Amino acid sequence: MGIACGAVLLSGAGTAAAQLVKSPAQAAADSAAPPRSLLTAPVERRVLKDSVILRGTVTAEQSVDVKPSAKGSSAGVALVTKTPLAAGEAIRSGALLLEVSGRPVFALKGALPAYRDIKPGMNGQDVAQLQNALRELGHGTGGDSAGSFGAGTKEALKRFYESIGYTPAPAQQEGATAVRDARRTVTDAERRLQDIRDGGATAEPSAPDGARPGGQSGGRSGDRAKETKRAQDDLDAARRALNELQAVDGPMLPASEVVFLSGFPARVDSLDTRVGAEVSGKAMTVSAGALVVNGYLQAHQKGLVRKDQKVHVLSESTGASGEALVVSVADTPARPATGGDAAGADRRPADGQGYLMVVKPTSGLDPALAGQGVRLTVEAGSTGGEVLVVPVSAISAGADGVTSVQVVAAGGSRRTVGVTTGATGDGFVEVRVVAGATLNAGDKVVVGLSTARGPGAGR
Repeated sequence: MGIACGAVLLSGAGTAAAQLVKSPAQAAADSAAPPRSLLTAPVERRVLKDSVILRGTVTAEQSVDVKPSAKGSSAGVALVTKTPLAAGEAIRSGALLLEVSGRPVFALKGALPAYRDIKPGMNGQDVAQLQNALRELGHGTGGDSAGSFGAGTKEALKRFYESIGYTPAPAQQEGATAVRDARRTVTDAERRLQDIRDGGATAEPSAPDGARPGGQSGGRSGDRAKETKRAQDDLDAARRALNELQAVDGPMLPASEVVFLSGFPARVDSLDTRVGAEVSGKAMTVSAGALVVNGYLQAHQKGLVRKDQKVHVLSESTGASGEALVVSVADTPARPATGGDAAGADRRPADGQGYLMVVKPTSGLDPALAGQGVRLTVEAGSTGGEVLVVPVSAISAGADGVTSVQVVAAGGSRRTVGVTTGATGDGFVEVRVVAGATLNAGDKVVVGLSTARGPGAGR
């Protein structure tokens, strides 16, 4: 029994030793790297697009800082007396933006900035712009020609001011008095002329029987004719003076009371004042016109982007999206003026400067995106239709410069297929097979080698 037990123990120990002790060849085999397996990917048919992705900031075509300059009535201090709009609100044409020292500051449609007070009798493009804005608001300018501030434009401007609850400023401080005096002068001249024509005027004394002193006759009629002509000349001069005064008298549009914006609805970007505050510098910022997106391309991206390329705009915070076109790409790099805001940092190139790219939406963007950062995907190239593509890593080039792909058959065998390459994009390349070769969608091509074991080694 003891012998049997000993035999069993020796047998077990021998088996264990056999498992622990390996030959040098076995040890080398076990420590060697696992055999490499092929990584493959399918050949596909697809529309191939090359894309450039960057950050951008949505902004309006026009941004205006409103800096009122109205004077206070007595102390000469301009104070904000009304703020009818809040940041983010829409602005319509003719809307009141602010009230400063009791005077309005309103918005009208126009591309030219207000660079002078527009008064009756003036002519110019800014007058024509005012006329157009008034007509769009329903205030016709009568028979005034385009660009000429006449009686019709006066009446239209007066009606507009009344519609927003104000009285227009007079073009001439003493205009009404001057016009009244000129009218009185015209009336006196008319009466004088009429009196002479009626024979009521007194001529120089005449000799009996109508003989002029010195033996000449007809002196009375000659004197009356002279007096009539002089009276007519006086009347004509009085009427001209009255017309000149009337032409320049009436309501005016002070440059301090209007902000011309390129389009409506516009938007209040910021309100930087309050009721009772003294006006000093910017009181508010408004934006107008169609939304555009500004982004900055890095040097390696610039050559891929050109005018009229399609762009997809995506707000990652709201999910809002739209389509757009590239309208311009700067020729020289510039450093974005960020002002320290998050939106500016959102579009700042990695190296601090880049090439300004302006993108204009072809489908409407939500106005609420103004000032927000978005992602821009520029379609830098496209095959236009479906083509045969493989991953870029599937292409190999021989010493003779011939490019090819390795196709793996179902049994594991491989064959080399010569190809020429075309467009690239998103990690893929268009391939065209050389004469006599075949390559079809769904074929597996070698894209690399893997040392991983198990079923996940290949695709």
